[in-house]
Amino acid sequence: MSVLDKIKTWFEPVQPLAPEVLHYQTPPEADDQYRLHLRIEGDGRGLLVVNAATILHLNRTATEYARLLIQGASEKEAVQEMVRRYRVSPDTARADLRELRDHILMLSTMEDLDPVTFLGIDRVEPFSAETSAPYRVDLALTYRVDETSALDPEAEHRVDQELSTVDWRCIIRSLWEVGVPHICFTGGEPTLRDDLVELITYAEELGMVTGLLTDGRRLRNQVYLDELLLAGLDHLQITLVSHRAEIHDAVLGRPGSWEETMTGLKNGLAGDIYVVVHVVVRPENADSVLETVDYLAELGVPAMALSSPLESDDIHAEKLAHILKESQEAVYEHNMTLVWDLAAPYSHVNPVEVETGLPAGQVVRQHLYVEPDGDALPAQGYNVVLGNLLRDSWESIWRHPEREKLASLEA
Repeated sequence: MSVLDKIKTWFEPVQPLAPEVLHYQTPPEADDQYRLHLRIEGDGRGLLVVNAATILHLNRTATEYARLLIQGASEKEAVQEMVRRYRVSPDTARADLRELRDHILMLSTMEDLDPVTFLGIDRVEPFSAETSAPYRVDLALTYRVDETSALDPEAEHRVDQELSTVDWRCIIRSLWEVGVPHICFTGGEPTLRDDLVELITYAEELGMVTGLLTDGRRLRNQVYLDELLLAGLDHLQITLVSHRAEIHDAVLGRPGSWEETMTGLKNGLAGDIYVVVHVVVRPENADSVLETVDYLAELGVPAMALSSPLESDDIHAEKLAHILKESQEAVYEHNMTLVWDLAAPYSHVNPVEVETGLPAGQVVRQHLYVEPDGDALPAQGYNVVLGNLLRDSWESIWRHPEREKLASLEA
């Protein structure tokens, strides 16, 4: 290479890494045991899954450091490569490498972590660009809502069958193979499925981060909760209408459900798992939401999600929007985490939009929702069938014109 050509390369933008998925497991003799899965996007950004329990969103340079660590490069080799590519000083490259390595080691040994962490980039950025696969897929295992097999009234007209365990395992594997790092089991009520523990175990064995969205009633059975935790469940979201039993039971039409949910919630808080309580603000509970936030804070709940099912033209919408804002501020005042991405309800006023101000289209870009029969929707609440994960190719679903149309919306 001539001197002129060499100088020219100094001013050319660094080309991003090629898309790929890499895995790493520490050797048996290592003092700190952990496993890593790295998914590199087409623009060079990455998602690093630590111990199938925590996802780190990485910028381009952090992704390159992670790739070098996974490939077994020595510190000297990694520093030399980053100096070559980015013209940074060896000291800077070495400090950045050690910071990322220390962060990974910290996450691999800490308990009850937020399952999604942003490292090196602003948290809004991951939703602003198209990717090869979603960051998370919600799997509605069933639309049954109680032991009588009653169906969710909002969904029963669309789906009249549930997939078998074998079919769900097939879907979970196919999602992992296209690069999906995170799945949430939802419904209806997913704990009504007898194979939930088996499906969580299977996803954890693959290396996925797993979450459960539930009414919490079955978690009052400590033995069952322990089975979920031993299977590898990483985070738990429990839906609560109100801290007042009479409001909670009346809205659900199920006497005694508040006591069962609260017992399940307290069991979850005592367990080794990250717990979020989701409160849907509606006319029936609007006047007591702030009290509910206070109650949950005193109970020791670390995180909350807040949403509303009402659309902007609803007569109650303006009042509920004001209450949502006040409730958010109350969550912060109690030093609780306001979760903006774990909740399932992709109604037109959802946690992501409320907290970040992102338009719905950007949310749809990074999520997918699968119904009990395997049909894939852009998100819950968007009744557009993109295809069936058992019958149709991934490319035809993820690149479906209707999904891309929704993802392009800016308002």
